[in-house]
Amino acid sequence: MDAMPQTSSATAEETLDPLDWADMQALSHRIVDDAVGHLRDVRDRPVWREMPAEVKAFFTSPLPRSPAPIAEIYGDVARNVMAYPMGNIHPRFWSWYMGSSNFTGALGDFLAAIQGSNLGGGNHAAGLMDSQVIDWCKEMVGFPASASGTLVSGGSMANIIGLTVARNTTAGIDVREHGVGAIAQPLRFYGSDQTHFCHRKAMEVLGLGNRALRRIPSDAAMRIDIAALRAAIAEDRKAGFKPVCVIGNAGTVNTGAIDDLQALARLAAEEDLWFHVDGCIGALIAIAPENASLVAGVEQAHSLALDPHKWLHAPFEAGCALVRDAEAHRGAFAVMPEFLESKPRGLAKGQWLHEYGLQTSRGFRALKVWMALREHGIEKFGRLIDQNIAQTRYLARLIEAEPALELMAPVSINIVCFRHRANGLSGERLKAFNTEIMLRLQEEGIAALSDTTVHDQHCLRVAIANHRTRYEDLDLLIAEILRLGTELAA
Repeated sequence: MDAMPQTSSATAEETLDPLDWADMQALSHRIVDDAVGHLRDVRDRPVWREMPAEVKAFFTSPLPRSPAPIAEIYGDVARNVMAYPMGNIHPRFWSWYMGSSNFTGALGDFLAAIQGSNLGGGNHAAGLMDSQVIDWCKEMVGFPASASGTLVSGGSMANIIGLTVARNTTAGIDVREHGVGAIAQPLRFYGSDQTHFCHRKAMEVLGLGNRALRRIPSDAAMRIDIAALRAAIAEDRKAGFKPVCVIGNAGTVNTGAIDDLQALARLAAEEDLWFHVDGCIGALIAIAPENASLVAGVEQAHSLALDPHKWLHAPFEAGCALVRDAEAHRGAFAVMPEFLESKPRGLAKGQWLHEYGLQTSRGFRALKVWMALREHGIEKFGRLIDQNIAQTRYLARLIEAEPALELMAPVSINIVCFRHRANGLSGERLKAFNTEIMLRLQEEGIAALSDTTVHDQHCLRVAIANHRTRYEDLDLLIAEILRLGTELAA
């Protein structure tokens, strides 16, 4: 009988666990206390502030080669990272369209990291919770229980997932086996000229090219022109293209406009097209009691992209792709290597969630969403959406009542596009005037807005997807814009 190998006493075995769990526990309590204060007192801090040179220099430090005390490391994080956030958790952050997080979701992220599960699949609790959150998302937007879905990084990836299934289902060949070069007719996808740029990326990634996405003009309300869409489809068929998919917007990123989703669903059925809805901005209005009718038709989509890190306020990142035909969804991505074969018992008995998207290794995104939904209930999230929409309409009324300001686009849901008139300036001078107002609001820590172009006109843009915003914040915004406008004019 062979002798057992002897362990060398010269080399000590190592681990990444703390050497002193009591010290780590004490520091962890301090970190949680600081985190509570960080959120509790967020209103008392600037929305954003520029990092001084010494803070920026901190991020050029060399690769660490030896240990450092964890308390010292946390001190560096507190001084140089926590003190200079993007600002989106602040009640006056209305810049790019994103949610404002929540403390319970942050705890969920922490617990997910502690539990450490890989959500590629398998027979474990995290996998079941992932599937449960998908089921809840389906129920929120009216998708059938038989539909499938996957949690992804955000809206861009959710749209890519849906459009991949659309391409594979409508191409007329086995695209996965033969590639896009074997498609007999060039495929055509359709969306309005307000469609998010991630759809261009999708066309490029799918090997179809930017020109495969035909942009249809939008009307005065910034919604897709249905008559122009129908004419474009007929024109493309005649020219030898194969129309396969229409993309509807349940809220555009520029103005929040919602396409006539019911009309698009009818057109898609008549023309035998895949109906994809980009609902990252507004699909979850479906749970808002006062405004759910605005997204009627979203439940008729073949595929839908939505973002729990927007109006469900999950900490970044959490997107969701839903597909009505679960078999088509799995067929677009599933690969089963020999080392991941399912077993009748044990760890490999569970569903392989990687079969519904591009990632094999997947983080436990579901827990932060699940915990917050359990804590508050979906009815409260619906009321918060209604609250944001009401606040947006209030802001629009303030702007309309002020002679120095003007609305630049209809207010559909929770985005307001407007500008300061700047005493009659025009063109680039007017743009520079409004841009300076925006930058000073940011630099003074008052509010974060963005800017955009609507109907070829530059304007400021406020997107209210923030559960901490109050009406008094909007009063303050208008007062500060008028103050800055007066200072700049002088």
